[in-house]
Amino acid sequence: MSDEALAPPLNAPTLIASDVDGTLIDDDNQITRRTREVLERAREQGVELVLATGRPPRWVPEITDQLAQSPAAIRYAVCANGAIVYDVLTDRVLHVSALAPDALAEIAAICAEALPGCGLAAERIGDSAFDAATPPFVATPGYQHAWLNPDHVYVGQDEVTEMPAVKLLARVPEMSSRAMAEAVASRVGDLAEITFSIDTGLVEFSLPGTHKASGLSWLAEHTDVDSVSTIAFGDMLNDVEMLRWATRGVAMGHSDPAAIAAANEVTGTNLDDGVAKVLERWF
Repeated sequence: MSDEALAPPLNAPTLIASDVDGTLIDDDNQITRRTREVLERAREQGVELVLATGRPPRWVPEITDQLAQSPAAIRYAVCANGAIVYDVLTDRVLHVSALAPDALAEIAAICAEALPGCGLAAERIGDSAFDAATPPFVATPGYQHAWLNPDHVYVGQDEVTEMPAVKLLARVPEMSSRAMAEAVASRVGDLAEITFSIDTGLVEFSLPGTHKASGLSWLAEHTDVDSVSTIAFGDMLNDVEMLRWATRGVAMGHSDPAAIAAANEVTGTNLDDGVAKVLERWF
């Protein structure tokens, strides 16, 4: 990249938007001391951090609790790749973009044809992160969870698609996520957004036009967050729209090529305080 591309914006950012896994936290799911300190200095100058993650709200406290008693306490999180806008302090879901059951069923049929033997799961949401009235994650018996902290309930194939969902997930551990996305893309068309946050055989479908950038745009329009000059950090395909939306998009050093192409610059990895290194230009 040119020196001009690596130069910071003329003005300090007014809002920090950051992906979580592979970006803000290390491999132990911790925000490093260096990153915490620069986020605290930024907040003392009126600049706050908004999480923008593929995680559902119920998986956000693991991160937000690390800053809860500090000046950098997080107020908002854009979750499920932009399908949910979540008020962290009040445990309240502010906005939801969900796929309808008929669309879910159609996508499920496409996956069954294009990805034989795939497991399917649906991410649902109620009024809060832990709304007991809404089973949050349901999956077919063939679904193999991609994370170490599964919290899914197995149901029949038809039950996965019978209620609105913020995400439909397809899982084929033997394939790469990129290959899966390519296999279904032409069939899905404009029926849903297709993305992935890890390249280990998992693709995610959401309502058309729904991504981290759309969630951040909704947040900026409906709350008092100051998005006049936004800096965003990310590392995967599901960060691309956010990196382009921000005044300055920053890809992590280990990023997927699509994230690097969408960003204005590349910083260090999440294990090398890449986020802090950029923010220390101003804070």
